[in-house]
Amino acid sequence: MEDINALDEIHKGSCMGSDAISFILEKVDDKKLEKLLRDQYKSYKEMQSRIDDIYPKYNEGKPHSTSMPEKVMTDSMINMKLKKDKSTSHIAELLIQGTNMGIIEGRRILNKKNVNEEVHSLISKYVSLQEKYLDSLKEFL
Repeated sequence: MEDINALDEIHKGSCMGSDAISFILEKVDDKKLEKLLRDQYKSYKEMQSRIDDIYPKYNEGKPHSTSMPEKVMTDSMINMKLKKDKSTSHIAELLIQGTNMGIIEGRRILNKKNVNEEVHSLISKYVSLQEKYLDSLKEFL
């Protein structure tokens, strides 16, 4: 059961991250930040695909994703926050906040240590990717 919950949380976090990036990308003027976000988006999609591949070992259903209301809310929140300030620094700040949420959730799961080796390894990779992108985003502040 812990494995399913962990996979669901990481899948949902990856979906939220890719959704946020897709909403923000059209607002980014800095080409270097745009490239970073495209790389991060690709990593989220790869993580989702990997979870989709192993999920049937743990559950007959599909992993949790973001619902349409959650997507609309995320888009609205991003638009509201960027209405006043569309600077590269502010965009990086918003992305850092979201990336930190992913790191926190991943670390919480890893610290429980109630997941099997395969799930633990996947979540470790997710956290490492998040930390890598967090460090890269800091240079845009």
